[in-house]
Amino acid sequence: MKVLQTEVMIPTPDGQMPAFLFTHPENSCKPAILLLMEAFGLTSHIRDVAVRIANEGYVVLVPDLYYRELPNNKFGYDKVEQAMAMMWRLDFGKPMEEDIRAALAYVKSRSNVYPDRVGVTGFCLGGGLTFFTACKFSAEISAAAPFYGMVLDEWIEAVKNITVPIYLFFGGVAPFIPRDRIQQIEARFQQLGKEYTLKIYPDANHGFFCNERSSYQQAAAADSWHELIGFFQKHLQKAM
Repeated sequence: MKVLQTEVMIPTPDGQMPAFLFTHPENSCKPAILLLMEAFGLTSHIRDVAVRIANEGYVVLVPDLYYRELPNNKFGYDKVEQAMAMMWRLDFGKPMEEDIRAALAYVKSRSNVYPDRVGVTGFCLGGGLTFFTACKFSAEISAAAPFYGMVLDEWIEAVKNITVPIYLFFGGVAPFIPRDRIQQIEARFQQLGKEYTLKIYPDANHGFFCNERSSYQQAAAADSWHELIGFFQKHLQKAM
């Protein structure tokens, strides 16, 4: 059954945030996934991932977190420096918190969404922000699955606030997130007795999931997709 893609506008304290919403024609009630974009912006690849997730039985919302910098806020995968510069212009304090809160409130308000069955996932920048969302909004979500996201020191401290299952995916040879940082993150979850799964693909680089990037690794992408869908099936579908 064909997934329907519509563009919606989400009100935030800083203005209207565009987002893509992926729904099903029959409009029956489903769990939802908040999918958070890469540093390269809300690209066609991320929309393709959204369609794949929607086809597994979810309503999917993909907000444009670079909306303050429209219209030139999307980059090809060869424009790493420009993408990183825009990413670091984001304010990871109150403005980001308000954007994520607005996106969650929007998707939970949909008549075709079970508001108590919302998961969040994302890649690269979106992986870090998935971690951020678990720290800040565990009361609003049911599960989180960040892919190779950079984790700020204050977020490691905030792991104490995570109360939902989390599945963390990393590439073993990614330069941005070295093994010792991954070990530090895992040690924090262990220290606090949190429910988590952490998987490292030893030969995979940053961005291994994206088939449009030179770092794409088919085996890691296929396995992590299988793990992701199983994780959400367990925590969002079977719980109903």
